[in-house]
Amino acid sequence: MELGKQIKKHRQEVQLSQEELAERVYVSRQTISNWENDKSYPDVNSLVLLSETFQISLDNLIKGDIEVMKDVIQKEEIEKMNRYGKIYTIMLIATAVSAVPLFMLLGVWALIPWGIIWGISMYFAIMLEKIKKDNDVQTYKEIVAFSEGQLLDDIQKQREIGKRPYQKILLVIGSGLITFTVCVLIGLLMHVFLN
Repeated sequence: MELGKQIKKHRQEVQLSQEELAERVYVSRQTISNWENDKSYPDVNSLVLLSETFQISLDNLIKGDIEVMKDVIQKEEIEKMNRYGKIYTIMLIATAVSAVPLFMLLGVWALIPWGIIWGISMYFAIMLEKIKKDNDVQTYKEIVAFSEGQLLDDIQKQREIGKRPYQKILLVIGSGLITFTVCVLIGLLMHVFLN
C-alpha cells in the first residue's frame, strides 16, 4: 500500500480532518493533501508525528514505500549536487576572472567584492563536500556515477575506496599548483598594468 493511502486510511480511522491532522503534525492542510495524493512525501520528523498521532509504528506506516522514498531522496540529493556543482563552477570562474579587473578599478577596496565572490564559491564547495560525505562518494568515478543516478557494484566500490588516499594527495598538489599559477598570473598582470 502506498504511503499516501496509508495516511488517509489512518487519518479516517482516528476521525481527523486534514486540517486537524495538519495542526498535530505542524504542517499545512495542503501538505497533508499532497501526502495523501502522493505528490510529496513527509520528512522524518513528520513521519514520527504521524505514527504517534495514529498510534502505530513507523514500520506499519511506511510499509512498501521505503524504496520509493529512498529513490525520491536520492534524486533530490543528485539534483542538489548537480545544482551546487554548477553554481560552484560559475562562482570559481568569477573569482578567478574578476580579480584583476576589480583590483584595477577599486584598488584595495576590491578585496570586499572579491572576498564576497570567493566566500560564495567556498560556501558551495562546502555544501558539495557535505553531499559527497553524506552519500559516501569521494572519487571521480563515484561522483560521476552518483550524479547520473547510478550505483557502483561492491567490487567497483572497493576499488574506488582504495584510490581515495591517492586522489586526496593529488588533489592537494593540484590545488597548490593551480593557486600558485593563478597568483603568478595575477602578479604579472598587475605588474604589466601598473607599469
